[in-house]
Amino acid sequence: MMSNLAFPGQQVGDLTITAISDGSLNASLDFLSNIDPADASRMQEDAGVKDYTSIHINCYLVRGGGRTILIDAGAGGFKQWGGQLKTNLVLAGIRPSEIDTILLTHAHPDHVGGLMDSSGEAVFPNAELVVHHREVSFWQDDGNLSRAPEHARGNFLVARRAFDGYRDRLRTFDAGEVLPGMTAVPLPGHTEGHTGYRLESGGQNLLVWGDIVHFPQIQIPRPDVAIAFDQDSDLAVATRSRLLDLVSSEQLLIAGMHLSELGFAHIKRTGGNYGVTYEG
Repeated sequence: MMSNLAFPGQQVGDLTITAISDGSLNASLDFLSNIDPADASRMQEDAGVKDYTSIHINCYLVRGGGRTILIDAGAGGFKQWGGQLKTNLVLAGIRPSEIDTILLTHAHPDHVGGLMDSSGEAVFPNAELVVHHREVSFWQDDGNLSRAPEHARGNFLVARRAFDGYRDRLRTFDAGEVLPGMTAVPLPGHTEGHTGYRLESGGQNLLVWGDIVHFPQIQIPRPDVAIAFDQDSDLAVATRSRLLDLVSSEQLLIAGMHLSELGFAHIKRTGGNYGVTYEG
């Protein structure tokens, strides 16, 4: 294990992966479906979670092979969510201008809000922005915008502002290796192009699984529990169930944008139940 100041990290072969906190957002447990809110609260309490509605926001810094890569960019203060990424990167010894590539798991505001500053300038002036082509086409589609409920329209504007701010260095992909040793893993359901990234180096592996869970102490033991942020909740549930089976069987180290601030975990299966063990 590698650690940088107070930031949890892991060494995967020649790659150093550091969890950089952007802070948190709050979402009501009423946003969850397939579970009674009282049961959800009880699960949070039993897990020792103090603020039941707090969702942590992680971004991941990957260094190795001469590259300085960021996976997701936090909320940037959108709706008073997060906004701590830039400060924490500097505390970790990284200036925004040193980031050469940003991989996006998807384009919800708590993942792309930190790409642009309040004056409309790109926060990462030298970074190529890499994202699944379906994610770009979904958020750029005016028909999708017109059909979106009023409360969700701001999500389109934030995504479009980010894509526009990096339009001269925006690269889309469909599948396969997006950078040396980093392979896209399709994780459909949460958004149109929701993607994880499998990092492999020196015979070691780590999966950044994006938004497979938002409330890990609830949705890992109860993968059938969906959240209102999912575009296709049934597909998101199926993807989560499949992935939990895979990562527990492979004993694969995972990183997730809404795991705790510890940032890294293993999923263990006991009988028919999944549990999470944090590494950090």
